[in-house]
Amino acid sequence: MVASTDIPYKIIDNSASLRGLVNTLQHAKAIGVDLEADSLYHFKEKVCLIQLATEKINAVIDPLVIDDISVLKLIFKKRDSQKVFHGSDYDVRSLFRDFRITIDNMFDTELASRFLGFKETSLEAVLKNKFNISLDKKYQRKDWSKRPLPEEMIAYAVKDVGFLVPLADQLKAELQEKRRLHWVYEECKYLSKVRPNTADSHPLYLYFKGAGKLNSRSLAVLEALLQYRRNVAQKKDRPLFRIISSRSLMDLAEKKPVSMKHLEKTNALSTKQIAMYGQGVIDAITSAMKLPSSALPVYPRKRAPIVPVTVAKRVKRLKQWRDTQAKKLTIDPSLILTKSLISTLALQRPPDLRQLSKIKELRNWQVKEFGTDILTLVN
Repeated sequence: MVASTDIPYKIIDNSASLRGLVNTLQHAKAIGVDLEADSLYHFKEKVCLIQLATEKINAVIDPLVIDDISVLKLIFKKRDSQKVFHGSDYDVRSLFRDFRITIDNMFDTELASRFLGFKETSLEAVLKNKFNISLDKKYQRKDWSKRPLPEEMIAYAVKDVGFLVPLADQLKAELQEKRRLHWVYEECKYLSKVRPNTADSHPLYLYFKGAGKLNSRSLAVLEALLQYRRNVAQKKDRPLFRIISSRSLMDLAEKKPVSMKHLEKTNALSTKQIAMYGQGVIDAITSAMKLPSSALPVYPRKRAPIVPVTVAKRVKRLKQWRDTQAKKLTIDPSLILTKSLISTLALQRPPDLRQLSKIKELRNWQVKEFGTDILTLVN
C-alpha cells in the first residue's frame, strides 16, 4: 500500500506532545525518517525538523523549540522497530551530532536501490520508478531554521517521508527474491554506526580539493585564506561558500595579491566581496608571504608502494572477476569489492575462509557469497 499524500500530519512542538508521540510509536513495526537542516544558511548546521511516518501517523518534530528531545532515543533504539531512511549517511551523522541519537534496526532504501541495480537512486527517481509518484523539490534548498515555517514547507517535508515505509516493503520483497536482502541488512548495520568528523585540529587545506597541487608557499597562502574565511563565516553565522567560494580561494592562493589594486585585477572576488573582505584577504595573504621557508607547510603525500608483479596479477584477476560478477548481478562493481578491498585481498592473500573473514573491511555476506572464489583468485 502506497502512503496517501493527504494523511493529516501533526506538528510536535512541545515536550508533552513529543512524549505522546513516542508512546504512540512504541508498537510501530516500521517508521519512515527524514530530516531537514540549514546547512545552506548557517555556519554550524543543525537539524531543524525531524519527520516520522507510519501507515497511520505523520509527525513533524520541531527540535528548535523543544528544549529536550532525548525521549526520542527510545524509538531509534528499539530493535523491533525498523527505521527507514533514504540516503541515511547524512541523517545518521546529524542525529548523533545534534542529539546523540543512535539507531538500531535501520533500513536504507537508497542503498537497497543500489543493490537492486537501479541506475537512478534519488528518492524522486525511485518513487517515480516504483509508484509513478513525482516529488516537488522546490523547497529543498530553503532555510528550514526560520520560524514560523510556512504551511506549504511543512507539507513538503511530510510528503517525502510518507512513502518510505511502503517503498521499503517493496524493495525488501525484490531483494528477498534476488537473495540479497541480508546483504543490505548487514550494510545498513554498518551504515547506522557512521559518525560525524569532529577532528578540527588539522590544517584546513587537508580538506580542500586541489590543495595537493599547490607548492608550499601557495599552500601557506591557501591556509591563511581558509582560516580567514572560517573566522568571518563563524562571526556572520553564514556557510563558508557564502563568504568566498572555494574556486576563488584557489585563484587567490595562486595569484597572491598583496594590494587592493592587484586584488581587483585577479577578478577572483566581486566588487561587493572586495568591499567587505578585501583588506582581510590581503592581510591574510601578506602574513603567509612573510613566513620563512622553514615554516611553510608541506602537503602530506603517501608514496605508492612498489607492488610486486605477483600482487599486481592478483589485483587484475580480482578486478576482472568482480566486474564479471557485477555484470551478472547488474549492480555497481564497487558493491561487490571496492578498489581498496581488492588491494588488501591481493596483498594479504588469506589462505582460508577463517583468515578471510578476519579482514576488517570485508562483510560477512561477501565472505559467504564470494569467499571461495576470492580464495581461488588470490592463491
